[in-house]
Amino acid sequence: MWQLYFTKQAKKDARKLASVNLKNKAQTLLVVIQNNPYQTPPPYEKLVGDLSGSYSRRINIKHRLVYQVLEEEMAVKVLRMWTHYE
Repeated sequence: MWQLYFTKQAKKDARKLASVNLKNKAQTLLVVIQNNPYQTPPPYEKLVGDLSGSYSRRINIKHRLVYQVLEEEMAVKVLRMWTHYE
């Protein structure tokens, strides 16, 4: 079992998700990455550029859950849970 940590921004994003009825979908993804951050399905993408070393999973067509895996600590740091287009 991996430990989950949330950035301030991810906590704000969680409130936004709840207001647009995507909370359950995000929680399902969080359970998946808490058990195994590399599990497929659902598929994930390894990000490049500014977010190099991070991973992304779709919450829906517009919103994504972006996280980093900290292997040494057996931890997952959730960076964002909202659109990646903003």
